[in-house]
Amino acid sequence: MSSATAPAAPRTELPGAPQLAYRDGGLHLEEARLEVLAQAYGTPLFVYSKAAMLAALAAYQHGFAGRAVQICYAMKANSSLGVLQVFARAGCGFDIVSGGELARVLAAGGDVGKVIFSGVGKTRAEMRQALTAGIGCFNVESEAELDVLSDVALSMGLTAPVSIRVNPNVDAKTHPYISTGLKGNKFGVAHEDALRIYRHAASLKGLRVVGIDCHIGSQITETTPYLDAMDRVLDLVASMEHAGIAIEHIDFGGGLGINYNQDAPPAADALWRELLAKLDARGYGGKKLMIEPGRSLVGNAGVCLTEVLYLKPGEQKNFCVIDAAMNDLPRPAMYQAFHAIVPLAPRRDIQEATYDVVGPVCESGDWIGRDRTLAVAAGDRLAVLSAGAYCMSMASNYNTRGRAAELLVDGAKVHVIRRRETAADQMRHEQLIQD
Repeated sequence: MSSATAPAAPRTELPGAPQLAYRDGGLHLEEARLEVLAQAYGTPLFVYSKAAMLAALAAYQHGFAGRAVQICYAMKANSSLGVLQVFARAGCGFDIVSGGELARVLAAGGDVGKVIFSGVGKTRAEMRQALTAGIGCFNVESEAELDVLSDVALSMGLTAPVSIRVNPNVDAKTHPYISTGLKGNKFGVAHEDALRIYRHAASLKGLRVVGIDCHIGSQITETTPYLDAMDRVLDLVASMEHAGIAIEHIDFGGGLGINYNQDAPPAADALWRELLAKLDARGYGGKKLMIEPGRSLVGNAGVCLTEVLYLKPGEQKNFCVIDAAMNDLPRPAMYQAFHAIVPLAPRRDIQEATYDVVGPVCESGDWIGRDRTLAVAAGDRLAVLSAGAYCMSMASNYNTRGRAAELLVDGAKVHVIRRRETAADQMRHEQLIQD
C-alpha cells in the first residue's frame, strides 16, 4: 500500500455540527462517545444530534425575528419519526411530497394546519387524504393539477387552499439532479405563464388562491440565486395584485447548502437579512413568508458509523471495505457527493494510506469516498460525516440489506428512534406462490 509519513493527529475542525468533536481520544456527538454507541448498537448506525438540529433551526428563527414567518421542515431530507418529533415540538410546520409523508407528520404529532403539500405528481387519493386532514396549503405544480384538485375538492364539498410553484429560470449553481428552478426542470410553471395560470386558478370554484411558491434547488452555497429568484417572484406578485388576485403569503422554498467539503454557504440568518432587506425595499415586508428548509436543518446533525471489514491493496487502488454501503449512504453513488470520513478512535500505530472507501454491495458504484487518507485496520470504526440528510430517507434494501438503526442524542441521553431492520422485516409483506 502507498503510505504517507508518520500518522498525523486527527484534525479537530470537522465539517458538520459544532456538537461533533474529538475528546479524550475519541469522537463525541454532544456527550455521547460514538465508539461506545457503535459497540452497543452495531453498525452501520446513524446517530443524530438534537442540539445540532435545534441550533440550525434557531439560525432561521433569529433571522426572522419580528416577522410573520412559517418555517416548514422539508421532511424528504430525513423523515424518521424521532426527527420529525423534534421539529414538531419546536413549532415547525412540514413540507411534504406524498401521502405517506403526511401520515408520518400526523404520527409524529405535527400540526396539520402547518403542512404544505408540494410535488409534481399528487394523486387524487393523496389530494383527498390531505383535504380530509385539513392541511394548510397545496403547492400546485401544473395547470392540469389545478383542474384535478378543484374537481376533488368540489366532490368533497371543500375548497382547497393553493399556491402555485413558479419556475423563475434561475440557475442555483448546484448539481443538475438537485436543480429545480430552470426551464428544463420538471418543477413548477414557467414564469411567463404564471399570471395566466393564476387567473385560471382564481376562476376554479374548488380552489382558493392564498400564495405563491418558488424553489430553485438544493445544496445552494451562494446568495445571488436567492436574490435573483426573489426579484422574479416579486415581479409576479406585483402583476397579480394589479390584476386583482390577492396573495396572502410568499413561499421562498429552501435549498440552503451545508458544509460537506469546505463548502461555505451563507449562514441562514445572514442570508435572510439580505432577502428581507430586498423584500422591504420592494414594499412587501408585511407579507407573511413561508420557507421550507430541509438539508440545512438536519444534514450536519447526523453521522453514519461503520466498521472496517477488510483492507484490500491493489496495483492501482487500495480499498477500505466497510459495512456501510450505497443502500445506506446513496448520495455518493447518485450525485458523486463528498462526505468526510474520519476515525472514531484515531490511532498512531498504523501508517496512513490512500484508500477508496467502498461498501459490500455488488455494484462498482458502491463507493462512499474516493482517495481518502486514513490510518486504519480491519475492525476499526469510522464516521461518515454530514449524513443527516438524504441518507436514511433514501436508503433501500438493495442486496436484501436491512436498513440501519438510528439513534437521537440529547446531551448524554441516547434514544433509539429506529431499530435495525431484519430480513424478516423485509419479507413481511411477501408471500410464496400457492400451488
